[in-house]
Amino acid sequence: MRIKAAIEKIPGGLMLVPLVLGAMCRTWSPGAGSYFGSFTNGLITGTVPILAVWFFCMGATIDLRATGTVLRKSGTLLVTKTAVAWLATLVAMRVLPEGGIETGLLAGLSVLAITSAMDMTNAGLYAALMQQYGEKEEASAFVLMSVESGPLISMLILGAAGAAVFEPRLFVGAVLPFLIGFALGNLDHELRAFFGRCVHPLIPFFGFALGNGIDMKVILTSGLPGIILGLGVIVVTGIPLMLADRFIGRGNGAAGLAASSTAGAAIANPKIIGDMIPAFQKVAPAATALVATSCLVTAIVVPILTAMWAKRMGWTAAANAADGTEGAASDSVGASAVSVVHH
Repeated sequence: MRIKAAIEKIPGGLMLVPLVLGAMCRTWSPGAGSYFGSFTNGLITGTVPILAVWFFCMGATIDLRATGTVLRKSGTLLVTKTAVAWLATLVAMRVLPEGGIETGLLAGLSVLAITSAMDMTNAGLYAALMQQYGEKEEASAFVLMSVESGPLISMLILGAAGAAVFEPRLFVGAVLPFLIGFALGNLDHELRAFFGRCVHPLIPFFGFALGNGIDMKVILTSGLPGIILGLGVIVVTGIPLMLADRFIGRGNGAAGLAASSTAGAAIANPKIIGDMIPAFQKVAPAATALVATSCLVTAIVVPILTAMWAKRMGWTAAANAADGTEGAASDSVGASAVSVVHH
C-alpha cells in the first residue's frame, strides 16, 4: 500500500491528516490517552516535547554560509512578512473583541488566529515553487524563513502590539532549543545532516498530538472562517511581499507571492501561546482549527497564483533550465524543499 504517497497528494497532508485523526480521537474518545497511559499517552498528548525536538532539529538545518543574494532575498521576505503580520495584529486588536468572535459568519476568528496564520511562511512550499518558477538563489532563500518556525515570532508580534505580555524567560524558553540546534548544525555539518533527517518524520507526530486538543465540532464550524482567513493571508501579506521582492529583493514579484502562505507549523502556535498566556486559552482551540484551514487553503491557492504570475512575467521552462536551476546547487535546494514541503 502507498499510504504515504496518498497522504502527500493532499496539500500539507503529512501535517493535516494526522491532525484530523487526532481531532477524531479527541471527539470520540477524549480519555484514550489517560486510559492507555505510558508511551501511548505521551504520543497522544505530548505536543510540547515533540515540538521541542522538532524546533531543535529545524534550527540545525539552517546554514548561514549562504551568498549575499540568498540572505538579501530571505531577509527581505522574512522582515516584510513579520512587519505585515504585526500591522494586521494591531488592526485586529482594534476591531475584534478580546475573546474573539463567538457567533456569526466569522465565529472563532481572534487576534491569536490572525497572528498565527500570517506570520509564518510555508518555507518548503516556497522553495518548491521557486525551484520551478524562480532562480536558484530565490529557491535557496527559504534558509532564513525557518527562523519563523515556532512561537517566537508570534510572541514578539503579540508583545509588540500590546496584545500580550511575555516574561523574558518565556522568550528564552521558546527559542533556546532552536538556537542550540542552530549552533550545533553550523559547528558540524555532520550534525546538521544527522538532525535534519528528523525534521520530516516528526511532523505527523506533533500533527496528531495537536489534533487531539481539538474537538471535531470546532473544525466543522471553522470551515468558512478558515477559508476567509486563508484568502486574507494571501491578499494581506502577498501584495507587500511582491512589492518588497521587486524593489528590494530585485526579483519579479513571484518570490513574494510564493511566500504568502501559512506554514503547517503555525498550527501549533495557538496551543503553545495559550498555555503561556491564560487569556488566550479560551480561543486557542478555535484558532488552531482556523490556522489549519488557512494552511490548507494557501497550500492550494498560492501555487496556482504563483504559476500564473510567473508566466505573466515571462517565465518559461526553457529559460528556467537555461538559468541553471537543474545544477548541483539547485539539486541540493530541491532535496531540502522536498524534506520540508509539508511544513
